[in-house]
Amino acid sequence: MSRNAPLSDVDSPVASASPEAFTYVELDEAAHTGDAVLAEECALAIAYNGISHAVMMVSPSALEDFVVGFSLSGELVASIDEIYDIQLSRRGEAFSADVEIGNRAFWALKQQRRNLAGTSGCGLCGVEAIDQALPQLTPLASSPLPPAAHLHELRARINDAQRLARQSGALHAALFVDEHGEIVLCREDIGRHNALDKLIGALRREGRDGRSGFAVVTSRCSLELIHKAVRAGLSTLVSLSAPTDLCVRWARQHRLNLIHLPHHSAPRVYSPAVTGEGAHPR
Repeated sequence: MSRNAPLSDVDSPVASASPEAFTYVELDEAAHTGDAVLAEECALAIAYNGISHAVMMVSPSALEDFVVGFSLSGELVASIDEIYDIQLSRRGEAFSADVEIGNRAFWALKQQRRNLAGTSGCGLCGVEAIDQALPQLTPLASSPLPPAAHLHELRARINDAQRLARQSGALHAALFVDEHGEIVLCREDIGRHNALDKLIGALRREGRDGRSGFAVVTSRCSLELIHKAVRAGLSTLVSLSAPTDLCVRWARQHRLNLIHLPHHSAPRVYSPAVTGEGAHPR
């Protein structure tokens, strides 16, 4: 896959065309049996310029989007232009992604690996882990909140967009709603971080501006998702689950609009902070 290759739809070419159905028996006196399609899960090994970097458990759809998003949100590359090529292959239940990146990005990656290896036995591993968990991020430019109308009946529209989840369940989704309020991208995965990485990769590969609409995650909103949204330059993150207190503080600190969409009440804007008059500062 070259960086100029057409964006795949929901499914990667290496994903199963027709997921296998599994037989089950109900645990009651009737002991009825049935068949169910289950969410697919696979191991994906990612290597940069021939050096193994990570093995992730993912859903085998939109894998190229995932690799791009994973590389960007983890700051392994500074931009999609540093990703020259992605070659996907499959061996049994495992997938491999061989990624060719530019010299600058590869040098930085090797330095990062060298620094981590050098601290592995010196008693500073905790400091390194804290630095990774609470990294220095560049705050975003302030952006207006999306119109409330764009959040109307969003939960129902998300259910319609989650094609893979309708088959099997057990999948998180990350979606992008454009400036007209339309869902234009939906990426699904067993991992909530993976789903957002896939969405970020799809946005970059399609050349969409993440500030022109907003991203939605169906999963619990954790701090790692805030990191990824800020690094990707998204202006607004909408979560179907309530955020943690740390998420709200980081969103406000980094000028990321953060909205919770409850089941049965109006959307709740946690970031930016509400002023004394109830208005949101810009």
